[in-house]
Amino acid sequence: MRAAADTLHEWQHTCEPLHTCEEFAFTANAPLDVTWPLFGADKERVWAPDWNPVFVWPKNALDQEGMVFKVPRGDKTAVWVNTALDRAANRLQYVYVLADVMVTVITLQLAPIAQGTHVTVTYSRTALEVAANDLVREMANQDRGAGGEWALQINTYLLKGAVDLAP
Repeated sequence: MRAAADTLHEWQHTCEPLHTCEEFAFTANAPLDVTWPLFGADKERVWAPDWNPVFVWPKNALDQEGMVFKVPRGDKTAVWVNTALDRAANRLQYVYVLADVMVTVITLQLAPIAQGTHVTVTYSRTALEVAANDLVREMANQDRGAGGEWALQINTYLLKGAVDLAP
């Protein structure tokens, strides 16, 4: 017979919106001054396949704190806001909402190391309805393993663009 606490715990996970938090880290093989701009929503286009945000504000793509843009996701559109673009703290943060599905907070912390940049990425996701729990759980599982993909994509770009990136 299962304990009442186990039953309550299971009920909470099926009857309440799910919240997850996943973190990964990797090294970008270029100095911080080179990698920093590549994590802005506009500049990310050069290294991230299929990343093509549509800027709402400012209308012309410009990476700045407070920028608002949209990204299609299936039959919905996610609305993104940059909530921190803090070069002094080497910290970026984005919040996006997929209406009636989930809210995602993505925080990036960059730090110089030797000739590269250590990048820590944290994804916090919250389902807005219990029906979205499975999607949030699935995305959290993807988030957990995304570090290798991010590292490969940005380092491939940095390697190909090394001539253009030289100071």
